[in-house]
Amino acid sequence: MNQSVSQRMQELEELLNRYNKEYYENDEPSVPDAEYDRLFHELKALETEHPDLRNASSPTMKVGGKPLGQFKTVQHEVPMLSLDNAFSVEEFEAFSKRVEQRLDTNQTVTFCCEPKLDGAAVSLLYENGLLVRGATRGDGQSGEDITENVKTIRNVPLKLSGDVPERLEVRGEVVMPLGAFERFNEQARLRDEKVFANPRNAAAGSLRQLDSKITAKRPLHFYAYSLGVISETTQLPDSHYMRLQQLKDWGLPVNIEIKTVESVQGCDDYYESILARRDSLNYDIDGVVFKVDSVRLQQDLGFVARAPRWAIARKFPAQEQLTTITGVDFQVGRTGAITPVARLEPVNVGGVTVSNATLHNADEIERLGVRIGDCVSIRRAGDVIPQVVSVVKDKRPEKTEAIEFPLHCPICQSDIERVEGEAVARCTGGLYCAAQRKEAIKHFASRKAMDIDGLGDKIVEQLVERDWIKSPADLYRLSTAELATL
Repeated sequence: MNQSVSQRMQELEELLNRYNKEYYENDEPSVPDAEYDRLFHELKALETEHPDLRNASSPTMKVGGKPLGQFKTVQHEVPMLSLDNAFSVEEFEAFSKRVEQRLDTNQTVTFCCEPKLDGAAVSLLYENGLLVRGATRGDGQSGEDITENVKTIRNVPLKLSGDVPERLEVRGEVVMPLGAFERFNEQARLRDEKVFANPRNAAAGSLRQLDSKITAKRPLHFYAYSLGVISETTQLPDSHYMRLQQLKDWGLPVNIEIKTVESVQGCDDYYESILARRDSLNYDIDGVVFKVDSVRLQQDLGFVARAPRWAIARKFPAQEQLTTITGVDFQVGRTGAITPVARLEPVNVGGVTVSNATLHNADEIERLGVRIGDCVSIRRAGDVIPQVVSVVKDKRPEKTEAIEFPLHCPICQSDIERVEGEAVARCTGGLYCAAQRKEAIKHFASRKAMDIDGLGDKIVEQLVERDWIKSPADLYRLSTAELATL
């Protein structure tokens, strides 16, 4: 029994160490966070059940990955630790009870609630109000010196205002806003350059450019969420929340969603409120961080190997999941653009069942190296159409099928052409193609065009399917009698 458990633990350690390297050092994770979390918690449960088999170098005892050789290494004077996770209100209640038991108090504990931004953690060191160093989290003990890169982030102040401490280390998250991320990837596809799987990878990859001029072109934002080293003579409030407001007064950006609450119910209400607005935010978040607000109580609670006892991250349903491609359909748009759409084994992504995901175009299929039958990572965020972001090559079955891009339109059989230098292939049928005709009529009748009241998508589809309209002009030849039969 112990031998099979030991083998599984070793297998999990090897997988997690590899995924850590891909995530922290290469900025190219091969599996979504949800898969990593599942394996991590499996290993943690086995280690709890079999403590004699725990390896001192287990991934559950570590944070992040080693710094890259190209950057100067920075030693963190105060370690930049990770956070433990809770995936349900029950797990958060257990955390809250542990806090109360350790503090040996029946008094209500105040929590500071913060959106868990999904970007890259950084440290900013100010001396006499001037930014002198920026560093990545790295393995928590040491990171990489990215000073020149963080100086290019527009909302990072190079000089603080007011009566600031002689030395002040600010920790926070660098993110790429969702709208900017989509525009960046679209431009990269047009230039046939590398696209990022998600905004987090985009932020991390941008920060670790050896040429800061490249970082300067990336639309990055910074949000402060904690303090590291600070001059001993500095007088600060005991409240973590009020310390963040002090950072704001000094000129540092702090997320406007941060607030304090009391009780488990207050934390749960905050969690549900942010979750309901998740898709309307212009940055990725993957949960909520709850911190005991009193810094004095934080110090009393202390730390475990890789995380503080006074904070926890309650995770949201993952916006990336693994599933299998069962086939590919080719859709025709208003301009004749042919878009490959992957049919998927249905999977819950961010609380929504997804059974289709875009593959964009032939170049993207080639870049991903995706085949029918592959295990793939699917991403869905906000109003963005679900998309295939990567192939898990390790899980590729023996029998897969190449995706063949059609030579003729699947609707009207007209030739498909691709102009040299363009990523998009198009049907040449024009309005002869029923698919293009439907989309053209919908566009013509839309609010931003002719704004034809009552001419919805379903009616347009019926008109085209009955072959009553071959162009927008035919709309004005329809009779009341004909329309009454729809």
